[in-house]
Amino acid sequence: MAEKTIRVATDVGGTFTDLVCFETGSDSGIARIVTAKSDTTPPNFEEGVLNVLEKGGVDPASVDFLAHGTTVVINALTERKGVKVGLITTEGFRDTLEIARGNRPDFFNLHYEKPKPFVPRYLRRELPGRINYHGEEMTPLDLSALPAILEDFKADGVQAVAVSFLHSYANPAHEQATLAEVRELWPEAAVVASHQITREWREYERTNTAVLSAYVQPIAERYLSRLAGGLKEKGFGKSPYIMQSNCGVDSLEAVSQIPITMVESGPASGFWGAAELGKLIDEPDVLALDIGGTTAKCSLIEDGQVKIMTDYWIERDRTTAGYPIMVPVVDLVEIGNGGGSIAWVDAFGKLHVGPQSAGAVPGPAAYGRGGTEATTTDANLWLGRINRDYFCGGEIEADMAAAEKAIKAVGEKLGVDADEAARGIIRIANNNMVNALKLVSLNRGHDPRDFTLVAFGGGGAMHAVALAQELGVKKVVVPAAASVFSAWGMMMSDLRRDYFVTRLADLKPGAAEGIEGVFAETEARAIRQFEAEGIDASKVKFLRYGKFRYQNQEHTTEVLLDSGKITDDRLPAIEAAFHETYEREYTYRLDAPVEMVGIHLVASAEVGKLTMTRREPTGAAADAVLKGRRKVDYALEGIHEAAIYDGEKLEPGMKFTGPAIVEDPGSTIVVHPGNAVEVDGYGNIRIELK
Repeated sequence: MAEKTIRVATDVGGTFTDLVCFETGSDSGIARIVTAKSDTTPPNFEEGVLNVLEKGGVDPASVDFLAHGTTVVINALTERKGVKVGLITTEGFRDTLEIARGNRPDFFNLHYEKPKPFVPRYLRRELPGRINYHGEEMTPLDLSALPAILEDFKADGVQAVAVSFLHSYANPAHEQATLAEVRELWPEAAVVASHQITREWREYERTNTAVLSAYVQPIAERYLSRLAGGLKEKGFGKSPYIMQSNCGVDSLEAVSQIPITMVESGPASGFWGAAELGKLIDEPDVLALDIGGTTAKCSLIEDGQVKIMTDYWIERDRTTAGYPIMVPVVDLVEIGNGGGSIAWVDAFGKLHVGPQSAGAVPGPAAYGRGGTEATTTDANLWLGRINRDYFCGGEIEADMAAAEKAIKAVGEKLGVDADEAARGIIRIANNNMVNALKLVSLNRGHDPRDFTLVAFGGGGAMHAVALAQELGVKKVVVPAAASVFSAWGMMMSDLRRDYFVTRLADLKPGAAEGIEGVFAETEARAIRQFEAEGIDASKVKFLRYGKFRYQNQEHTTEVLLDSGKITDDRLPAIEAAFHETYEREYTYRLDAPVEMVGIHLVASAEVGKLTMTRREPTGAAADAVLKGRRKVDYALEGIHEAAIYDGEKLEPGMKFTGPAIVEDPGSTIVVHPGNAVEVDGYGNIRIELK
C-alpha cells in the first residue's frame, strides 16, 4: 500500500482563513483534496488556523508539510497596531525619515503634508562613525553613547530598535557592531538592522524598511510563536513554513527575525500559483487576477516568471506619498474594488464603485447584517449572476429586500431604475479592474491579447470574461478551488530567498570579473544560510538578474541573465538584452553607455512542492451536472436564460457553451453567451471567448 503524505496550506485573510489539504501517495498521485474556510479571529489569528484545520477534518499530527500565509504584518502597519520603535542612525542623519522624498502625488495641494514618520524625532538617535559608498571606513564607530540612548528608550516605553547607518549596504560592519551591542545591553528588546533586510542603496527607503520591520517584529514574532505552539499542542511535530512576499516560503525561524518580508504574503502565493498553473497547462504567459471582498489585485507573468521588485510602497495613492518597504515583493497593482465595494454617486451625478468597502460586517446589504449601501455583490445578486437561493454556498439567506432598497437608492440619484443601476455598478467595477490590468500589461509594453487571464479569489470568476472581452484576451482559466487559490499557491512554492546587492560597474571590457565576483560571493552566502538549516548545497538553484540603467539615470531596469560565468565576451549580449527590455517598457532606447547598479540573486530549494497529476476524462456529459436554468442579466449583452452547472460535480472533459453559470460554495463563474467551456484534466475551467 502506498505511503500517505499530507501537505497543508493555510492563508489568513481579513475576513476568512482558508485551507487547502492534499493527500498524496508514494506514486505522487493525489488521493484526496480538502478545502475549507473559517472566520479569521483577530487578534488571536492562530485560533482561526486551528479552527480551519478542525473544520477541514485535518489532524495536525498527520501533516507532513505545512505552509502558512498571513495578513498580520500588513494589517499591523495599516491599522497602526505595531509597537513603539526607537531608531539609531548615523550622526547628522536622524531626519532622513522626516525629509523623505520630494514626490508629491497631490501636486496642486498647497497644504500637502508628508506622511508622518513611524518614529517621532525624539526617538531618533545618532552615533558617530562613517562609512563611505565604497564601503571604506572614514570615521570609526563610537558606541560610548549607546547605553544612555537605550536607557532613554526604555524610559519612553520603546519595545523595538531599528538600526540604519549611512552606506551600510556597501559595508555593514558598523551596523553589525551596534546590533551586537544592543542585544548585549538590552536582550529583551526586538532589534533589527537594515543590512539584515536589504543591501540596496537609497537611504530613506532602507531606513524606513528597518523601522517598519522593527515596528511589527514583536507582534509577528508573538503570533508565529503562538501558531507554532498551538500546532505543536495539536500534535504537529515539524516547523511550519511561512509564505513570503517574493512568492517563496521560508522557515518560521528566519521569518521571525525579519517579518517585514511577509508584508504581501497572501497575494504573492496566489500569483505564484497562477505562474505554476500556467506552466502546468502550457500557458506560460498569464495575466493573473485576484478579486476578494475588498480589493482586486493583478500581476503579469511572462514566460512562467513572476516579476519581483523592491520598489514597494504601502498607503500610496493620489493624495499621499505613502511609505516605502524595500523588500522583495511580487510586482502587482491593487485597487479598492471587490465584492464588498460600495457604489456611490458624487455631487455631479457620476457613479463610482469603491474604494470604500462594506467589509464583512456589516457587509453587502444582502448579507442582512445591517448594511444599507449597495455593493458589487448586491448588483450581481440583483442581476441573477449570483444565485439568491445559493448565496455564499447556501450558508447565508440573501436579504433581497435590503439589496433592492440599496440599489434603488443609487438608481434614484442617477434617475434610473434598479436594473439599470445594478448594470451600471457592474460596468463601473469592471472598468476599474480593466484599468488595473492595463497598468500591468499595456503600460509596460505588453499586449494583453498575447496572454491568458487566470482569475481566482471569491470574485475573480464573476468578472473575468467581461474583463477579457474588453482587453481582447481570448482565453480565461478559472482554477479548481479558485476561492482558496492563494493557499493552493503555497503548495507550489519553493523555499526561496532574494538577495539584492548594490554594486556599480560600467558595462565595458574588464567589468565582468567584478560582476561575477559579486554574484559568486552572494551565492556562497546563500549556500551557507541554506546549509545552516540542513539543506544540502546540491539542492539549491540560482537565478541571476542584473539591475541596469543608462549612465546618469536615476532608476534601473532588471534583466534576467543566462546561466554560466559572466565574462567580458558576454557583456555585449547582456547590454543588448538591457536595450531590448528597456525599449519594450519605455518605447525607446538611447545611444548611451550602460552601467550595472546592482544584482538580484534568487536562491531556491524544493521543500515539499506538490506535483499535480492529470485525470483522464470519464466521458460524462455536462448535462449530468446541470442544476437548472435561470434568467441572467449580462449587463452589456442583455438578459439570457443561462444553464446553471454544479461546479463541485464537473469532471475533466466536460464541455458546454454559454450563456451559463457555474456555482460552487466559494465562487460563481459567469460564462457569457457564445463562450466555449471545457474542464481540463486538472479540474480547471477553461473558457474560450468568441
